[in-house]
Amino acid sequence: MKFGPVAPADAIGGVTVHTLRQGSLLLKKGTTIGPAEVDALAAAGVDQIVVVQLETGDVSEDVAAADVAGAVAGDGVDVERAFTGRANLFAAQAGVLVIERAIVDRINGVDESITFATLPAFKPVVAGEMIATVKIIPFGVAGTLRDAAVAAAAGGALRIAPFVISRVGVVSTQLPGLAPKVIEKTLRVTAERLAPAGAAIIAERRVAHDQAALAAAIEELIGLGAELVIVFGASAIADRRDVIPAAIEGIGGAIAHFGMPVDPGNLLLIGSASGVPVLGAPGCARSPVENGFDWVLMRLLAGLEVTRQDITGLGVGGLLMEIVTRPQPRLPVADGNRDVAAIILAAGRSTRMGGPNKLLAELNGKALVRIVAERVLASKASSVIVVTGHQADKVEAALHGLKVRVVHNPDFAEGLASSVKAGIAAVPASADGAVVCLGDMPLIDSELLDRLIAAFAPDRGSLIAVPVSDGRRGNPVLWSRRFFAELMTLDGDIGARHLIAKHSEAVAEVPVEGRGAFLDIDTPQALEQAQRG
Repeated sequence: MKFGPVAPADAIGGVTVHTLRQGSLLLKKGTTIGPAEVDALAAAGVDQIVVVQLETGDVSEDVAAADVAGAVAGDGVDVERAFTGRANLFAAQAGVLVIERAIVDRINGVDESITFATLPAFKPVVAGEMIATVKIIPFGVAGTLRDAAVAAAAGGALRIAPFVISRVGVVSTQLPGLAPKVIEKTLRVTAERLAPAGAAIIAERRVAHDQAALAAAIEELIGLGAELVIVFGASAIADRRDVIPAAIEGIGGAIAHFGMPVDPGNLLLIGSASGVPVLGAPGCARSPVENGFDWVLMRLLAGLEVTRQDITGLGVGGLLMEIVTRPQPRLPVADGNRDVAAIILAAGRSTRMGGPNKLLAELNGKALVRIVAERVLASKASSVIVVTGHQADKVEAALHGLKVRVVHNPDFAEGLASSVKAGIAAVPASADGAVVCLGDMPLIDSELLDRLIAAFAPDRGSLIAVPVSDGRRGNPVLWSRRFFAELMTLDGDIGARHLIAKHSEAVAEVPVEGRGAFLDIDTPQALEQAQRG
């Protein structure tokens, strides 16, 4: 292939390497030069143009891309028409992408001018999803290179293994303390996980965390026609001799592998009974967030064997994310409670009150903000921070004599988030967390705060403590230091409720009665109601 500058008359049949603009002439990159282009170049006064010209034995970029793409495509793969040296490949059906890594490497090793890129191996895909692309770097390549790449692709480099398992049985074991709503959420998450593969839960059983009871449940589900059984244990599998593996072996089944170098997902178990795959799910499988359980589940739903070698080969790239609920080493705390600071937000403009600053309104002769501060000071919070903004001098005067640290938020007009961030920034470095209180909630008391602090147990994965009544979440909310960075990204007048939803697995709900965790004085009517008691 020839490459370089030539006179326009000698460029016929060549392809422009760069876009050319001169006067009113616009000749785009990739344009094939013909007589009309030669005339236009001459009229524009262009005496040289950089082109590539194929020689005998060369093939164009589109022909080469199409040929290589056609060679790599296996079952369930469609190839798009090549354009500008690129041929994209798409899934013709839903399933799991199976890739022959050695073939991909061989194709990319033929020559730098021929490239082949794919999605990750064993990725679940939907029909119409782009899964790979062949790109020829120059405008053409020697036919011998094209032929070598096609030969390297012999047998096909990728295919779609369609989902074939549609009937799934689920067993949940139970121990005292496991709330029914945990199982309900697990079933909902599992159904959502199965749906893209066209699979569904045909039956679910809840039994004691006992070998005999579990074994009977697994056998029953297989008898009902389950093609895959998933076991969610009330307690994590600790050993091959634990309840779940023992139950599988007790009905003549076998354990293929226990443990996986993917985090989250380490404690996954793969077994089988009566020819049906049985999965012992790790705890992370209760969460909808992608984890190692998904990687194995999707392969099984596509009818792919998952061997010990497959599992042990997942280590590179297997660290998926930090597990916020995982305990971290800390110095022991003498009384069993963590060091928790308290933040009182008292910077708002009280716009819904129609003028007066609600924080200075009085109940029983005391300003609301002072009532809140006194009750927080009476709790086990290690320190108290009050964030001021609107009428800061008057709010601070209302707190006179109290052992609180006042932090002014000059950006209070931007909304609640700015005050949260000012408070979080002021939390002492020694604190493990902070409970965020609202200055207009005078019915909260020290007992509620102490219960939130008691529920805060990082060593057990309880990193957010929230008061709850009849399924409704109130205030204050206690946050582990692990979430401070995310709290510092809040913006506007929106609080942190979305972070609670995002990290639901880290939430400890504290049951409460009464209005204290829900009544905030936002309007004159609410103030009158509180004053009436």
